[in-house]
Amino acid sequence: MDWFHAQHCHGNKSVGCCLANGNQAVRALVPGANLWYKLKAMEKSEHKKMLHGLEKTLGYSFRRPDLLARALIHRSWAVEHKAAADNERLEFLGDAVLELATSDLIYRRYADKCSEGDMTRMRASLVNENQLAEVAARLGLGEYIRLGRGERNSGGSRKPSLLSDALEAVIGAIYLDGGFQPALEFVEQILGELLRKAPRGLQRDCKSRLQELVQARMHITPTYQVEDVSGPAHSRFFNVSLLLKGEVLSRGSGSSKKEAEQQAACKALEKLEQVKA
Repeated sequence: MDWFHAQHCHGNKSVGCCLANGNQAVRALVPGANLWYKLKAMEKSEHKKMLHGLEKTLGYSFRRPDLLARALIHRSWAVEHKAAADNERLEFLGDAVLELATSDLIYRRYADKCSEGDMTRMRASLVNENQLAEVAARLGLGEYIRLGRGERNSGGSRKPSLLSDALEAVIGAIYLDGGFQPALEFVEQILGELLRKAPRGLQRDCKSRLQELVQARMHITPTYQVEDVSGPAHSRFFNVSLLLKGEVLSRGSGSSKKEAEQQAACKALEKLEQVKA
């Protein structure tokens, strides 16, 4: 029973009876009840409009909007309003769906170009709290998350952990509502640009990590040698070898010398990481 009913039921048999008979009787017998119910209805209607706007931003229309609503309920709000559920279970599910979806997308794009270790590092660079929080902020999720008073006043809608959790909960909600394919498409939509750039970041990391590893183990610096350049001037293709102590350890190719060197570094790193120091 809420505060309104508690205030008017004490010692009033007719109101107590009307509470048992339904909200229509309350509105008829208790002064001010109509206004209270109108306000509650307006609040629900406004929340539905907000969720509909979020659906447009997400690019997905829910058959069960209650799943999206639940994905945006933080535990602090649920406790404060005695709600039956918060978004933590959906977050648990969404975390697993996100990992599978990201693995699927990486595999389809890069399995013939990258090693298992490379793909694992690529996924880790995409699926982490800071990266997900940035995506959630870009989608404006912070504006829709229902927070308790204390959490809201402490800037909870901007906290990376809260934003990333909410995004995972939304992914879990999409999965429950429509299955894996819509969830996969949503993940590709929000991480597509990062997926496209991921190999470049990985390759840059390979070169620096390779140099650190080689210098620590052998006290030398890897060298790169262009073996062949083909194609017209506006569309060159480079083949490069990576040498340690004058011996070829790996080769790489690409549309630029730098890209070919980076690929060679990744291959060399994979070989050396399999050898114990």
